[in-house]
Amino acid sequence: MHFLMTALGSYGDVHPIAGLGGALHRRGHQVSIVANPHFRPVIESVGAELLPLGTTGEYEEMANNEDLWHPIRGPLLVMRAGVLQYLRELYDLIDSHYRPNETVLVAHPLDMASRIYQEKRAAPLASVVLAPLMLRSFYQTPKFSKILTASWVPRWLRRFQFWVADRCVVDPLLGPPINELRQELGLHPPARGIFREWNLSPQLVLGLFPEWFAPTQPDWPKQVVLTGFPLWDQPAVAGLPKEVDEFLRGGEPPIVFTPGSAMAHGQSFFLAAVEACQRLDRRGILLTKYPQQLPAELPEGVRHFGFLPFSQLLPRAAAVVHHGGIGSCSQGLAAGLPQLLMPMAYDQPDNAARLKRLGVAEALPPQKFRGPAVARALDRLLADGTTHERSHHWAKQCHAGAALSAACEAMEGLLK
Repeated sequence: MHFLMTALGSYGDVHPIAGLGGALHRRGHQVSIVANPHFRPVIESVGAELLPLGTTGEYEEMANNEDLWHPIRGPLLVMRAGVLQYLRELYDLIDSHYRPNETVLVAHPLDMASRIYQEKRAAPLASVVLAPLMLRSFYQTPKFSKILTASWVPRWLRRFQFWVADRCVVDPLLGPPINELRQELGLHPPARGIFREWNLSPQLVLGLFPEWFAPTQPDWPKQVVLTGFPLWDQPAVAGLPKEVDEFLRGGEPPIVFTPGSAMAHGQSFFLAAVEACQRLDRRGILLTKYPQQLPAELPEGVRHFGFLPFSQLLPRAAAVVHHGGIGSCSQGLAAGLPQLLMPMAYDQPDNAARLKRLGVAEALPPQKFRGPAVARALDRLLADGTTHERSHHWAKQCHAGAALSAACEAMEGLLK
């Protein structure tokens, strides 16, 4: 079979799709992945063909935009740049590589072009949902903020909140360009409720997380299949770099800090990280591809590295502190580590709430993420036996191989 996949976004979006693509490739299928050329090494490392969309410069420009991490401006920016900017180009790219009776489309949540193509050509389509936030429910409603969709809010009010968001924000922004393209293709009537009912495939929705992380809800689409965390992060890397291995061997397990692979404005995060390490007299690793965020000088015992595969690093760490992206959450769970989160936007507040319910994490909002507060939270997590017990319990429930196999079988079933 031929699988035509889309991976739009940062490393946290690309890695799971690449993991699925690599698993499909190992099962004998041809895999093409649409992604920004910034990720060419990642895509080609799994044996997939890269279909470039956009430029490396456009990716860097997005990563350097401070609005990217704002809870309101960030999602609007992503919808405009991620969904609308490439809508027609992506549709044409799919059309030029689609092979009837051979190709299965696999769509990232920001990919609306594959959904339009499925409508037009009756193409087999699997929608990939990386985090529970994208599956709307009025029972266990994903968390967006302390008030919106909070558990104590009556169900009717939650419905009203979503109705307002759809009617006033999502549909006015996404509906016109999507329906303009659909109308040109002869698709009627206009799509309504873009995120409410239209964007996900009517054939298969793959939830790349386990039931114990996000239990199936009564009002989820019936075609949702939960597979588990794929936990892919470029395992082809032959071990950790020598300098990293030497640092890890040189003392007690460090605390790992990262505000996300696309964060280029995390100065306050790293200042708090360094101060917390000093207050706790603990070693630390600061991970970022943008070293201009870091303090000019780091104290002894605190080191900076660029990208490191979490699957190899975190089992040798004491705790992980991060932004709450689903990839970092799942790798922390698989490593059995206590986690401290600083959720900012997107799926991060909901992921943080789920980790807290599992008993493995605490969370601090950005305005409270300061050295003393970070040190106190980490001290509680590291000293709490129950947190360690729960962390080890959930680590035993993470089975990446089984998750990838289940996802592949479900996708293969679309063409069979």
